[in-house]
Amino acid sequence: MANLLVTGSIGIDSVDTPHGSRRDCIGGSAVYFALAASKLNPVRLVGTVGDDCPPRFFEVLKAHNIDAGGLEVRKGSRTFRWHGRYSEDMNSRETLEVHLNVLAEKGPTIPEAFRDSEYVFLANNDPALQLEFLDQVRNPRLVVFDTMDLWISQHRERLMKVFARTDGVVLNDSESRMLTGKSNILTAAIEISRMGPKYVVIKKGEHGVVLYTRDGLLVLPAFLTEHVVDPTGAGDSFAGGLMGYLASRDATVDDADAWRKGLVYATVVASFTVESFSVEGLTGLDNGSIEGRLRAFERIIQP
Repeated sequence: MANLLVTGSIGIDSVDTPHGSRRDCIGGSAVYFALAASKLNPVRLVGTVGDDCPPRFFEVLKAHNIDAGGLEVRKGSRTFRWHGRYSEDMNSRETLEVHLNVLAEKGPTIPEAFRDSEYVFLANNDPALQLEFLDQVRNPRLVVFDTMDLWISQHRERLMKVFARTDGVVLNDSESRMLTGKSNILTAAIEISRMGPKYVVIKKGEHGVVLYTRDGLLVLPAFLTEHVVDPTGAGDSFAGGLMGYLASRDATVDDADAWRKGLVYATVVASFTVESFSVEGLTGLDNGSIEGRLRAFERIIQP
């Protein structure tokens, strides 16, 4: 198995949806990513939490093939917290409270033992921190990152440096339009690829995903499920499924076929995330369930 590294947030989430509420759950981009990726490949996690982080959070990571040797517990600091509420149709979300806490401090340092990681995913973060992380890893085989509207609007110059140093980017359709000013998703993807990444993955929620490379285009539908309980972390789980697949196959930056198959796998894994609150859809997920849904999805996309 290849070495897969993720840097991102670990947080304490509270969420309200039409199906109920949960308080003080494990959350954060790095957690969803790592749990999804770990179904196929071991994961090295780098991040920061405060000394108020519940011990059960660490137990969840340890139980799922995740090396938390890069997780810094900072005394006197408090863990990132988020509280959100979803609309009746689950298509929109309101942030009721957010406390950056430890995330507003200096970023974590990647341990020496993790710096040889071959596959690196930079979860949504300040581009300045993403660049710092890139400076700490040695000759990765594949680097992919995520971003958001805040960094696009306020830190575009720094963000462009991240684009120039990465092989792939995962973002949603509204972010692609904001980044490029283009309403057509293909035109936007082409323009983003000119910024540096060979692979541009644009998520369209319940309408699926688009993969653009300079060699071709792949459009996949979403795997629709009747039981959408909590969409939190679906995008991070998608990225984890993709990178976990690529790492498990020792894929190179030129392996477009692995990317296509990885997107299928990622779509399926993310579909389990939304069926339960918090990370419950991932922690209880076994490979048999994934394989069964993969077969069902393949019948849909290859009738």
